[in-house]
Amino acid sequence: MFDNLSEKLDRAFKLIKGQGKITEINVAESLKEVRKALLDADVNFKVAKQFTDTVKEKALGQQVLTAVSPGQLMIKIAHDELAQLMGGEKVDINISSNPSIILMSGLQGSGKTTLSGKLANFLKSKKQKLPLLVACDVYRPAAIDQLKILGEQIGVPVYAEPENKNPVEIAKNGIAFAKANNCNLIIIDTAGRLAIDEEMMKEIAAIKDAVKPNEILFVVDSMTGQDAVNTAKAFNDILNFDGVVLTKLDGDTRGGAALSIKSVVNKPIKFVGTGEKLDAIDIFYPERMADRILGMGDIVTLVERAQEQYDEEEAKRIQKRIAKDQFNFNDFLGQLQQIKKMGNMKDLMGMIPGVGKAIKDIDISNDAFKNIEAIIHSMTQKERESPALINGSRRQRIASGSGTNIQEVNKLMKQFDEMRKMMKMMGNKDQMKNMMRSMPGLRK
Repeated sequence: MFDNLSEKLDRAFKLIKGQGKITEINVAESLKEVRKALLDADVNFKVAKQFTDTVKEKALGQQVLTAVSPGQLMIKIAHDELAQLMGGEKVDINISSNPSIILMSGLQGSGKTTLSGKLANFLKSKKQKLPLLVACDVYRPAAIDQLKILGEQIGVPVYAEPENKNPVEIAKNGIAFAKANNCNLIIIDTAGRLAIDEEMMKEIAAIKDAVKPNEILFVVDSMTGQDAVNTAKAFNDILNFDGVVLTKLDGDTRGGAALSIKSVVNKPIKFVGTGEKLDAIDIFYPERMADRILGMGDIVTLVERAQEQYDEEEAKRIQKRIAKDQFNFNDFLGQLQQIKKMGNMKDLMGMIPGVGKAIKDIDISNDAFKNIEAIIHSMTQKERESPALINGSRRQRIASGSGTNIQEVNKLMKQFDEMRKMMKMMGNKDQMKNMMRSMPGLRK
């Protein structure tokens, strides 16, 4: 996500030299490179110019603290302005009515139908809503089938009238169905086109007038850059939508849409799609995105993802097993499953400050735990429960059964043993105190 932009901005801020004060001389070359990086990322020219002018104005003459370099101070100023450029703070979706109606809009290919399913899943699991998906795309082949499949996968009903070619009627009938079936959230998936045309605009405007939605979201493919911003303006002129959803933010995103759209249409980005899975949708936080663009990681989102998968009862059970030195491969496998549920591995590691740059060119597969899982699954139930049973001949059998080699099995056994010792020590306060006292500089 935004890798090229991040790298170019990092290089630009390293150009700032000198100490004591940020001056026009030591900032000029850097901001020239910043503007170039933004334009290369397909950011609107006026937005890029305004951004660099504002950063320059705020930076000039600022005293540089002893512990901070001019480059670091400029990064702080640029960070705050980037966050402002993308909206400043998160803006919540309006779902306070009963039922709440959300109208989805956007071009064909923007990921609108998939996003409708993701949003229904998100609001069902995070806000305890009872959603209904309404299929009003009567033109695209298989659009209704796609929505029905998504609905089945997330356990959400779908209202459709395959023979009816009047989307306004379908939308109104869908709302009546939702009320009759106690659904308190209605998401209406509308038709897109390959380009903006008058008929499409008239149709979605007619649906808006008929259903009077609480929230109109404009869904846009973030890989289309400036085109996305131009499309957003055209839709906003007709619909006056409430917010933007950027899809495919996990792809080769240059960043132009995310950085320009708020300035051009003055509407907030509310959600981002970050992958293919139906839980790959996040609330958009401008400040956190600025962190990530400037290579500072996003530790808050990482912690939130971990908390979502945190099971208090399971944590207490594991803690007791660690205290009794009973932590085994079944427990370890369970912990791996929880980590995998948090999302894409490279994306997760990129949220750790300083790690994103280091792993930028490294291919980290989502199958990173595949061999470990294969090795554990090749163990017998007794071996998983009692790792001490695993001798040389058993290790050879496990290697053959898992499609790995004896070295990989030995490596896992060693790592597991070291981890158990560390976990036991961390659970033993006296041992921890003794270890701390024995460290140089910590003795009293």
